[in-house]
Amino acid sequence: MDGIDAAEFVEQWVKHWNAHDLEALLEHFAPRVTFTSPVAARVLSGSDGVIRGKDALREYWATGLRLIPDLRFEVVASYVGINTLVINYRNQKGNLVNEVLIFDGPLVVEGHGTYQLGDDNPSGAQEG
Repeated sequence: MDGIDAAEFVEQWVKHWNAHDLEALLEHFAPRVTFTSPVAARVLSGSDGVIRGKDALREYWATGLRLIPDLRFEVVASYVGINTLVINYRNQKGNLVNEVLIFDGPLVVEGHGTYQLGDDNPSGAQEG
């Protein structure tokens, strides 16, 4: 992933999240994607905080949008590594969140929602 591809991905990512367009978001994720989040452990009944597969990710994000209808993100910064992209953003509550995305070619195969230490209620900090 080079800087141009990363910048385009981040631009689309925030645009699709702010439009609440799950299908457009999910186009960037592999069918067997794995996503981890402490929010998932609280929001999805019986979840261990690990979402496995694109269909489960769709269900998780759809649940998040129902619970947080005013969800909106503002990108603060993004960081590019080898097959890795980190998006640092502020959510609708003003909380800082990082989404760590690992790619295999053009698709995300692994993602991790991470939260600032001291955020005692990450369930109010729904990630992407």
